[in-house]
Amino acid sequence: MGVLSDFFNRKKSNFSKKIEIFAPVSGEIINIEDVPDIVFSKKIVGDGVAIKPSGNKIISPINGTIGKILDSKHAFSMLSEDGVELFVHFGIDTIKLKGEGFEKIAQDDQEVKIGDTIIIFDLNVLEKKARSILTPVVISNMDKFKRIEKSSGSIIAGETIIMSLYN
Repeated sequence: MGVLSDFFNRKKSNFSKKIEIFAPVSGEIINIEDVPDIVFSKKIVGDGVAIKPSGNKIISPINGTIGKILDSKHAFSMLSEDGVELFVHFGIDTIKLKGEGFEKIAQDDQEVKIGDTIIIFDLNVLEKKARSILTPVVISNMDKFKRIEKSSGSIIAGETIIMSLYN
């Protein structure tokens, strides 16, 4: 029996925990490598996906705490209850808009649940003024995880899983 229990104990330790990241905005998943900004496309800030948004709000994709919402309101960091460091960045060069087209709803250091609204945006304004509206959602501490599975296709904010992490 000792041999079998050793086998099962070893086998059991190979199972990894799955952490799901939900869509922070409705739209269509795009490969992170296709984002027209080298910081994201070369995964300098982390690995993840990009979203071509179709909605008007960014919600919390995880249960956790907001780190910082940038003054320009186009990006924010989060830390999940599971230790995932997440960064959501609406568009490319949107920092140059100095907050135009964005309304901050949540606050820095606020605890949030999946689906809580963080930022409301005006997609029409941003489509006209931003270099790109592709919205990277990246995991900045990928070194803590063994692998990442990325979803594809159409997504609904707060409902569709866009990434699964395994540790």
